[in-house]
Amino acid sequence: QLQLVESGGGLVQPGGSLRLSCAASGFTWNYYAIGWFRQAPGKEREGVSCISSTGGSTKYADSVKGRFTISRDNAKNTMYLQMNSLKPEDTAIYYCAAADTPYCRSRVEAADYSSWGQGTRVTVSS
Repeated sequence: QLQLVESGGGLVQPGGSLRLSCAASGFTWNYYAIGWFRQAPGKEREGVSCISSTGGSTKYADSVKGRFTISRDNAKNTMYLQMNSLKPEDTAIYYCAAADTPYCRSRVEAADYSSWGQGTRVTVSS
């Protein structure tokens, strides 16, 4: 059974950093592109970033470009989201998800992802 488990969330001050992890099991992990999404209270789920199955291609939302870095270690069945220069507006629950394809589409949209983790909460506040 397909399973994704996020970890690494927490409380951090503005300007700080966090690294989120997404551990996968139950499927051929390295065949699928993997994405990160976030959902803030009262807002729709937003696509943050995507990495292709080989790790050779990445996509980022404009709001995080230059601050967040996505990576994956297929040998460990784990994906990461390094978040630097965090802002209060980054506060949200962050989810990882497996795409239906090995590549990232031009836009990171939830409809293209069929397997989701339970989320990890990130709070950026002083």
